[in-house]
Amino acid sequence: MRKPEKKNGGGNGKNGDVKLRKGLWSPEEDEKLMRYMLSNGQGCWSDVARNAGLQRCGKSCRLRWINYLRPDLKRGAFSPQEEELIIHLHSLLGNRWSQIAARLPGRTDNEIKNFWNSTIKKRLRTSSSEPKE
Repeated sequence: MRKPEKKNGGGNGKNGDVKLRKGLWSPEEDEKLMRYMLSNGQGCWSDVARNAGLQRCGKSCRLRWINYLRPDLKRGAFSPQEEELIIHLHSLLGNRWSQIAARLPGRTDNEIKNFWNSTIKKRLRTSSSEPKE
């Protein structure tokens, strides 16, 4: 059975009982994280969150940086060359998305996985089920 929550925040004291924000990131928070990361680089993500002056958990900061704010991030559609490379690497590595992403600079593992599941897999399935003449 769960213990009743304490009145002073209910936490276990890990973050000093500071109320962490959840939900959408504001442009000001994005700016704080960008400034901190560009001047200090990566480190312990809990420390990054605290030292950048953000009331976010380290995991939230890590995901925001990796998936949205990194300067080397590619945006937009995958090129035909990237698509061919993903198909080839998937045939060799399977669903090891982070290993595939390591070979596609500027693309995240989550972005590649989503592209595979929403586009490539369906296209390969329909092309293999078409009757051969």
